[in-house]
Amino acid sequence: MAQIRLETLIADSRSNAVIAWILVVAIVGIGIGALVAGSTLWASFTVAFVVLALLPPLAFRSPLVMLPWEVLLLAALPVFGITLGADRLTGPFTSYLSVAAFALVLAVELQTFTAVRMTPGFAVVFVAVATMATAALWALLRWNAASLFGVPFTADHDAVMWEFVYSAGAGLGAGVVFELYFRRLGRLEQPILAEESPKETEARTRTDTEMGDDV
Repeated sequence: MAQIRLETLIADSRSNAVIAWILVVAIVGIGIGALVAGSTLWASFTVAFVVLALLPPLAFRSPLVMLPWEVLLLAALPVFGITLGADRLTGPFTSYLSVAAFALVLAVELQTFTAVRMTPGFAVVFVAVATMATAALWALLRWNAASLFGVPFTADHDAVMWEFVYSAGAGLGAGVVFELYFRRLGRLEQPILAEESPKETEARTRTDTEMGDDV
């Protein structure tokens, strides 16, 4: 896999920013509608989405610095599915694909804004494991809510096991997609490096070496 830094997924591109902002505005509108309709779960989902999406432009103080719109769209698929009444976009597999996209966003922002350091390969593993862990945690929370508060928990043993299968498939599938995305990003960076002057290349190499020493 091309050796790129994970934080390079935060793009400084006008076209990417325009599409990403359109998605964010759409999700804000959907979230307000969900809150008015009393759907606390989806309203909370949209709040988490907006917070993660707005962290890069707020931190860098530039509206052009946004996460890749493809990742944001993948994370928002279940919300759009609810709005459009598309059952295929709200099923377990798609929902866990959304969780996988959230996990990737979290990995990128941890890499960018904290002392945590990950390679793209480790980020892919993190996405897959986090997706499966989310399925287990969600099932556990629903079971505890049913035991403690009498909230209906209609899923039987087989249904819960199928959720685990869906989460594993979505996590591994998303890992493959993100692996290909990292490869594509690495190929796109190569022409940029080729156009740099020798001094710029030397400065970039020195910076990368210092970052590696810090890790």
